[in-house]
Amino acid sequence: MEKKQRRTGLMERTAELFDLPADALSSLPRLELVGDGELRMENHKGILAYGSEEIHVSGGSFVVKIMGQGLELRAMTGLELLITGQIRQIQLT
Repeated sequence: MEKKQRRTGLMERTAELFDLPADALSSLPRLELVGDGELRMENHKGILAYGSEEIHVSGGSFVVKIMGQGLELRAMTGLELLITGQIRQIQLT
């Protein structure tokens, strides 16, 4: 546990030193919502559930639940995914 805290501190200090956002060096997911029709997510850990009204994506230590209508996984790579449709709610659990 102590080692993990040191590593997190090191990442935060490195980001600060190079004037980078803290998430740039971490493996935390980054979500970008464009209106109510497009969600981009970086640093995901995979799709857990998929349907036209609900998509669950692993964020590592939590799950990102995207709810809406006509949801569709438009693109996915090992690091990034794109979900389109009418996004009504995003929940972290």
